[in-house]
Amino acid sequence: MSEQSSTEVAAATPEDAAAQPTVATDAVLDAIPHTVPDANPAQVPAAPKDRRKLFAALRWTAAVLVFAAVGSGVAYGITQPERTDIPGLSTKSDGRWVYPKLSKPQLPAGAALPFAEDNPEGIHYAGLTQLLLPPPVGSTPDSTLKLEKDEVVTVDTFVSEYQDSLREKLRTDLGHEGLRQIVARGWTTPDGTRTRIYLLRFHASGFVDAFTGCRVSMGLSGALVLQADSVWAKAKATQRTDLGHGTSGYATQGNTSDLSLYQEAEPTGDERFRVGCIQSGDIQAVVLQSGKGEVAAVPFHQTAVLQHQLLR
Repeated sequence: MSEQSSTEVAAATPEDAAAQPTVATDAVLDAIPHTVPDANPAQVPAAPKDRRKLFAALRWTAAVLVFAAVGSGVAYGITQPERTDIPGLSTKSDGRWVYPKLSKPQLPAGAALPFAEDNPEGIHYAGLTQLLLPPPVGSTPDSTLKLEKDEVVTVDTFVSEYQDSLREKLRTDLGHEGLRQIVARGWTTPDGTRTRIYLLRFHASGFVDAFTGCRVSMGLSGALVLQADSVWAKAKATQRTDLGHGTSGYATQGNTSDLSLYQEAEPTGDERFRVGCIQSGDIQAVVLQSGKGEVAAVPFHQTAVLQHQLLR
């Protein structure tokens, strides 16, 4: 309840309180027929003095009951939802982005879900592009990301994210280790943070386990040395790892052992990096965020977790 409405309740007279309906929603008010008052209403005899006292007492009792009911309802409403859902009590934004509502893609008829009992290898039968996280609201597409039809990227485009000395070996390894396809999506947010997500589909989960291109020693171009994300470690310890779609509250109880997050170690250059690695059955996801100055942890964790959820 806002301060304004609290003040109005405190200042109300007994007559005003009795005059308020116990339910005042638009639906109820609209259901009451609109009648025109009689031009010459009949005069109602004044109530005797004793009856007026009785009416006054009844009005006071009704007012107390109404205020008690409203007060208990507001208290329940404040304790149940997150503070960010209550007008006037919203907390300061923690920096998370607003993502469109996510939905799992439609599978071909008869196809098993990833990690279902009849799909222990975690094979994803959905189109690979459908498993890419959509850009957040207010972002712009990354024009530097070389996309082909259906957001497919070449091996050369993917390995360009790595140091020059590592690209040829990585290209060769991908050619001999069961790679089927790579798709990507990238965007830039108004604060200048650049995000790229690559999904690599292999022939089987065993090839994903053997992939060395997403780990603490991956040799990323522009980030020579990576280290474990300390903020992520604390978040996992308290299970506060699901940052949702820009809504309030988050708490994922699911297994995130196949999700590893890293940050660039000090000293860094002008552009800093954060890296997310997701192993999900036959798919390896590589999530990259970079920007000048500090790359905020919250939207990075949010992005990685949402991409992880799409692959489960």
